[in-house]
Amino acid sequence: MTHDLTLPSGTPIAEGLAERALRDPHRPRFHFTSPGGWLNDPNGLSHWNGVYHLFYQYNPLAAAHHRIHWGHATSTDLIHWTDEPVALVPGTTGPDSDGCWSGVLVDDGGVPTLVYSGRHGEHELPCVARGSADLRYWTKDPANPVITAPPEGIDITAFRDHCVWREGEVWRQLVGSGIRGVGGTAFLYESDDLRSWRYVGPLLTGDASQNQGDLDWTGTMWECVDLFRLGEDEKADSTDALVFSAWDEGTTHHPLYWTGRYQGDTFTPTALHRLDYGGRYFYAPQSTRDEHGRRIMFGWLQEGRTDEANAQAGWCGVMSLPRVVTLATDGGLHQAPAPELTELRRERVEVSPGPLTDPYTPLPAVRGDQLDIETTLRLAPGATARLVVRETPDGAERTVVEVSRAQDGTGGTLRLRRETSSLDPTVDTEPRYGQLPLGANGRVDLRVLVDHSALEIFANGRALTARIYPTRPDEAVGGGIGADGDVALERFDVWQMASAFTDRPRPLWP
Repeated sequence: MTHDLTLPSGTPIAEGLAERALRDPHRPRFHFTSPGGWLNDPNGLSHWNGVYHLFYQYNPLAAAHHRIHWGHATSTDLIHWTDEPVALVPGTTGPDSDGCWSGVLVDDGGVPTLVYSGRHGEHELPCVARGSADLRYWTKDPANPVITAPPEGIDITAFRDHCVWREGEVWRQLVGSGIRGVGGTAFLYESDDLRSWRYVGPLLTGDASQNQGDLDWTGTMWECVDLFRLGEDEKADSTDALVFSAWDEGTTHHPLYWTGRYQGDTFTPTALHRLDYGGRYFYAPQSTRDEHGRRIMFGWLQEGRTDEANAQAGWCGVMSLPRVVTLATDGGLHQAPAPELTELRRERVEVSPGPLTDPYTPLPAVRGDQLDIETTLRLAPGATARLVVRETPDGAERTVVEVSRAQDGTGGTLRLRRETSSLDPTVDTEPRYGQLPLGANGRVDLRVLVDHSALEIFANGRALTARIYPTRPDEAVGGGIGADGDVALERFDVWQMASAFTDRPRPLWP
């Protein structure tokens, strides 16, 4: 994601960013955040010699999307992160003098290599940098940009963000783009050496005239394209996924993905899916296959408060928790938090199973602003179950997670109600929702992770991510459960979650 934002007037820069960020009660404690300033897209995600590397779009000078650097953090467990030296800094001149934007890391014969979008004025073009063996220090290629212009003869809406992989004896690359008057697309290139690229053509092109305004509109440009296969290559039941984030004229909409088959120079789609029901709150995702064979995905949790509030807080942007992506039984993607997350669980409280007979019952066990909640519910046709978190004692502020089953019993809905999540009229409180596949007899396995302003919900493999900003954060720590209709509570466990970072400011320039 590389559209620019104007710095809010009077924005303080650098001074005190990390200190102010640490004091903000809305700052998550077990999600990854930058030391201060601005964070957006995950970049260069990789598992290299047993170490996870998370690069990210970073502005260490202000909590605003401006002249982006590449931040860098490492982990051996996907939970505890160490800040590494800033990997890429915009040049004083040249193709990335206005920012080092989104890209990927690949292994070029044992040499770690970044392919990223350099920005100079209005031009965004692919650039390359080679890294040291420990991936801490990077040298930009003097031949940058390695693609000097978008494809000739095509009126594009934008041209940026990269997906690069080795295929046989050649490298292949997708660049996110859009064809004006047609729709979003991913342009396919190939190369022998990552430096000289041949244009092949559009891998797949969307239709921006269809479903405009809907939650699955594909937009006029595809940002952060990511192509991967789930299932064994030789098996007929393997599925290819083409993930992208729908963008239009500077507005970030939502992440989507096509399932289908990548073969030759084309992608033949079978279905379009919503990746996360939170829309822009899980944006620009990137994935990698780790050394355990898992597909690990991160996304960017955008803010839901004003630019001025972000500037005052000294930070902006949250990285999602790591997700393991697998192939669902319905042919789509199943998402779940990485199991390593359980390392942060501390005190556990269990709620007794049984029928939920009241619309709402407070649960003293569901108390806190760093929680991991797991529950299994059985819903009869027409029933709705609700879980309340971040509730003040008077109920004036509360966030409600709802799962419901259709009257005919055929399907369900996952819904997040944020209408009363904050009394601040400037923050976003619109509801989020999406279709929910149900298990046998209306079974729903629900997991809700609460981390101050960050909220990630998983229900039967579907995800919904959002942000909440109670105006009384110290009081908004209560919760409860309730139902309308016939709902059985089969299991309910809640854990307090430890912080993944120390309670001291982190250097902006590690």
